[in-house]
Amino acid sequence: MAPLKKKYSTVDEYIADFPSSVQSILQRMRHTIHKAAPKAEEVISYNMPAIKLNGMLVYYAAYERHIGFYPTASGISAFEKELSGYKQGKGSVQFKLDEEIPYDLVQRIVEFRVEEQLSGKVKKKR
Repeated sequence: MAPLKKKYSTVDEYIADFPSSVQSILQRMRHTIHKAAPKAEEVISYNMPAIKLNGMLVYYAAYERHIGFYPTASGISAFEKELSGYKQGKGSVQFKLDEEIPYDLVQRIVEFRVEEQLSGKVKKKR
C-alpha cells in the first residue's frame, strides 16, 4: 500500500503509489465521483483525494483492505439503509477491496452531496 509518511500534491500521484489492482478501483471511484459532480474541483486534503464544490464535498482513500469513502455525516445518514451492510463511522463508510464496490451508490451519494452543497443547507467551515 501507499507509504504512510509521503505527502501527496496531486490525485494522480496518490493513485500511482498503489498496486495496479487498487489503482483501477481508485480510478473508477474518481470517474464515478466526477460523473456525479462534473463542476467540482479535485484536490488533496488530509493527504487523500478530495472533491470541492462550495466547500468539501467528499473524500476517498485506499487502505490495506478497503476503500474509505467520506461523504460527511449527512451523506451517510441519507443512505442509511443502503449502507447498512458496510462498516461505517459518523461520516464515513468502508468498502472492502475483495468485494464489489457499489459505484452506483457512490454516484447517488455524491449527487445528494452536490444538491446539498448547492442548496446552501450546509454551512461552510471557516
